[in-house]
Amino acid sequence: MVNKNRMNRLAAVMAAAALVSVAVPVASAQAAVTTPRIDLKVLVVDDGGSSVEAITAELRDTGVPFTRVQLGSAGRPVINAAFLSDTVDGRPRAKYQGVVLPNENPFGEGSAEMAALAAYETTYGIRQVDAYTWAHPGVGLEYTDNGGYSGQLDGTQAAVTTAGKAGPFAYLGGQVTFEDNSALVPESYGYMGKPRAGYTSYVDAPVGSGRASLVGEYTHDGRSELVVTFGYNQHQQQFRLLARGIVDWLTQGIHLGQSRNYFAVHVDDVFAPDARWNKELNCTPGDYACEGGEGKESTIRMSAADAVYAAQWQTSKNFKLDMLFNGGAGEEWKAENGGVDDLTAQLVADRAKYRWMNHTYTHPFLGCVQNAAVIPWTCTKNAQGAIQYMSRAEISAQIRDNNNWAASKGITLDRSELVTGEHSGLKTAPQQPVDNPNLAGALADNGVRWAGSDNSREPAQRPVGSALTVPRHPMNVYYNTGTNAEMADEYNWIYTSRAHGGSGACEDNPATSTCLPAPLDVNTGYLDYIVPAEARTALRHVLANDPRPHYVHQANLAEDRTLYPVLNQVLDTYRALYAPSAPIVNQSMKDTGVELQRRAAWDKALADGKVTAYRIGKDVTIKAPSGVVAPVTAPNGTRKQMLLGSADFGTAYAGSRSTWTAPELLQSAVKLTLPS
Repeated sequence: MVNKNRMNRLAAVMAAAALVSVAVPVASAQAAVTTPRIDLKVLVVDDGGSSVEAITAELRDTGVPFTRVQLGSAGRPVINAAFLSDTVDGRPRAKYQGVVLPNENPFGEGSAEMAALAAYETTYGIRQVDAYTWAHPGVGLEYTDNGGYSGQLDGTQAAVTTAGKAGPFAYLGGQVTFEDNSALVPESYGYMGKPRAGYTSYVDAPVGSGRASLVGEYTHDGRSELVVTFGYNQHQQQFRLLARGIVDWLTQGIHLGQSRNYFAVHVDDVFAPDARWNKELNCTPGDYACEGGEGKESTIRMSAADAVYAAQWQTSKNFKLDMLFNGGAGEEWKAENGGVDDLTAQLVADRAKYRWMNHTYTHPFLGCVQNAAVIPWTCTKNAQGAIQYMSRAEISAQIRDNNNWAASKGITLDRSELVTGEHSGLKTAPQQPVDNPNLAGALADNGVRWAGSDNSREPAQRPVGSALTVPRHPMNVYYNTGTNAEMADEYNWIYTSRAHGGSGACEDNPATSTCLPAPLDVNTGYLDYIVPAEARTALRHVLANDPRPHYVHQANLAEDRTLYPVLNQVLDTYRALYAPSAPIVNQSMKDTGVELQRRAAWDKALADGKVTAYRIGKDVTIKAPSGVVAPVTAPNGTRKQMLLGSADFGTAYAGSRSTWTAPELLQSAVKLTLPS
C-alpha cells in the first residue's frame, strides 16, 4: 500500500518550491529584458542508483557534457542559485540546459536545494528528468491502486503512445518490450499509473482492460518533468530504446554529442579454408594444441552455392557484408584441388556487391616466431635471448601481395584498411606483451592507417606507428564450425562443468564465464539457445551507439550457414523496434576508425574544459580547440552560418539533424540558427 501522507508532504514541498520561484524577481525581470544565455551542459544529481547511472552513461557515450553532483559525497557542492546561474558580459547565464534527478525530490522535505532547482527551472525554462520514481499525484499520476500496477515488469509489452510518437520517441516503431532473459531472475520492477491533469503519457502498457503510463511529461507550476516509473540499467533493452528520446527531451532537441545505431559484420578468411572442430577430441585438428588430432584434419570452406546465397541474402536484408580475404590462401587451395575454384569465380563475379578488406595474402602469424612444440606456445628467442619476430619485409609482402591479387581480380578495396590474421602482429597476451616492432613500419610502407584489433582484448583505439586500431567485437559463432550441431557441441565443451562433460573453463573463470545448468541438445541448442543469446548481445551493441564492427569467419557462411539466423534476428528485431527515420548505419572500418578518433579527441577536449557551447534564443555558438570537430544534434530546420549566407545543418537521423562540425572559413566558432 502506498503512503499517501508521503505524497501530501511532497506536494507541499513542491508548492513551497513554486512560491520560492515566484520570489526571485531580479532574475525574472532581467531575463524578461535580456535573453539569457543557456550553456549546453547537463546537471546530473546522482544517488548512486542504476537509473541515474544509465542516463549518465548515455550522456557520456553520446558526447553530451555534464556536471555530476554525488549526493552521498561529503564535499559535494551545494545546489543553490549561485551554483546554477550567474551573469556573463551583463547577460544572465543558465549553467545547465537540463537537470537529471534520481526522482522528483531527492533532497528531502523542505529542501532549499530543491527550491533553488525549481526556481531555476521556472526562470530559464529548463527541463528535469526524474530517473526513477513511483506513481503518485506528486508526479501527475494516480496511485497504482486506482487502475495502475506495481511489480515485476519482465516481458511487459509496452508501447509508445500517439503523443510519444509525435514527441520525443518519434524514432521508435512503437513497441517497447521489456527484457525477460531468464525465468529464474527478476530483471525489472516498476509502477504504472493513470495520468492526472498536466500529465502526458509517452509510453504505456496494458493494465487489466485499460492502459497505464510508464513514461510521461508532467507540466506544472511553470516546470516540465519527464517522469519514469520503472527501474533499469544502462544495458537493458527497454532503456536503450528510450535513451535517445530522454536526452533529446531533456535538452529540447539541441545538444552537443550525437548518436547512431551501427552494425557492420566482417567475414574473415574469405577464399581460405578454416579448420573444423572435432566432437570426439574436443579440439580442432590442424589448429594449435589438439592432442591426438594428427591425421584427423578436416576443413570448412564456402562453396559457390554459399556465395550465391550470400549475395541474395544481402539483397533481401538490405545489408552489406565486409569480405576480409586471403587471396594467396585461396590460390593454395585451388592448386591442391585440381586447379578449379568455383567459389572464387562466383565471389569475383559478384565483387561489386560486397565491401572488401585486406586480411593478408596467406594468413600467417605476423607476431613473434611461435614455438608450438610447447603448450601454451611461446615466442622463440635467439642465442642472445631476444625474441624473434616476423620481419618488416615479410609483413609488408603479405599486405602488398594481397592488394595486388585483388587488383588482378578487379576487386576494389580501400588500401588504408587492414585486419591481420588473428590480429597477429599486435600484442598478444601473455606470450607477446608488445606489438611486433616491425609491424608499424610495414603498415606505413603500404599506406595502412586503420588496423583491426580484437575488442575483447583491447577495447580502446590506440596508435600502431602512424596507424590507429579499430576494435572489433568477436561473435560467438565459432570459426571452426560449419554446422549447428558442431556449434552446440563446442559451446557445451566451453560452457559446461567437468561434471557435465565440459572443459570446466567456466568453473575456472567465474568472473568472466557462467556455466550452463546442463548441456544443450546438440540438435536444437544452437537455434533455440545460442542464436537468441548472441543476437541479444549484438543488438545491445547496436543500440548503444557503438560503431565497432563485429567479426565472424567464412566457415559461418558455409554448410548450415550458421551466421544467418543470428543476423536475421538482429536485423528483424531492430527494424521492428525502430522507425525508418533511424536506420542501421552499416559503414566501413575506415569510417569507424575516424568516428572513434573523433570521439577520443572530443572526450579529451571536454575533460580538459576546452569546449564552450551555449544558445541565446535561437542562436547557438560552439567553440572547441583547433582541429577538434564537435558532434552536435539539433532540430530539423536548423541552419549553419557560413561565410556567406547559411546552409542546412547536419544530416537527418532519428527525427533530428546531427553531424561532426567545425567552424567555416574565417570563423572561430560554429554558429547555428535554430528554427522558429
